[in-house]
Amino acid sequence: MITTEDTPKILTKKIAAVVSEKIEIGTAMNAVAHMALGLGTALGTENALMCDYVDADGIHHPSISASPFIVLKGRPTKIREAVEAAKGKDIITVDFLNTMTIGSYTEQLVRTKESPNSALDFYGVVFFGETAAVSEITRKFSLFK
Repeated sequence: MITTEDTPKILTKKIAAVVSEKIEIGTAMNAVAHMALGLGTALGTENALMCDYVDADGIHHPSISASPFIVLKGRPTKIREAVEAAKGKDIITVDFLNTMTIGSYTEQLVRTKESPNSALDFYGVVFFGETAAVSEITRKFSLFK
């Protein structure tokens, strides 16, 4: 965990989430939450640059990343293309699909397994990598408002 006692880090990587403009806000927030948790798990505390914020009363507000994190929106087909564009680059991706929303997680796992990739609707993706590489892939998306 990074604290005020640590030497400041030079930030060279960023996180960008892209969510489908076709889904409702609650579903979009659910997708971002799941993807961010997945990304944090994949990266671990050190790589995610997790900070331990402490207020003036000494109360800790832990586990907030120092990395920039932008949330964008776009069409599901463009999200799929962005996921494909990230392959072969040094970019970590965590995506969220239409099969991951209804029923228990076991039902979602089965539904996803039974769906061909071409039939999956991308509700979102989170990218993590060098700032320039992530920006290149995500620059065509609009800011999520």
